[in-house]
Amino acid sequence: MEYKYINTEYLDSVAAGDNEIIRDIVSMFKEQVVEIYTEMNARFMAKDYKALGLLAHKAKSSVSIMGMNDLAIMLKTFELQAKENKETGFYEAYIIRYKSETEEAIKELDNLIKNL
Repeated sequence: MEYKYINTEYLDSVAAGDNEIIRDIVSMFKEQVVEIYTEMNARFMAKDYKALGLLAHKAKSSVSIMGMNDLAIMLKTFELQAKENKETGFYEAYIIRYKSETEEAIKELDNLIKNL
């Protein structure tokens, strides 16, 4: 199956073809996404932009494993801007995009796991 949000090549290489490792990585990703999104919202509302930049960095690493390169690039931009307190008008849109794309990725990952 072809996926729009995830690219399984990197995930496959990390797991070395071990389906149990893939399941574990996907499970961790799903938990992290919710935690990061919740924390991003809290840091955004508190205008704690330095912490928001650190969260964007953490999120970037997480989505990269799932092959979500476009989102990772956006998160890198978000990280750098937030750490320097620049372009704050974009932050809410970045957070919304993160939530939207990771939700879609989770649907694809659930399909992947179902078909392992």
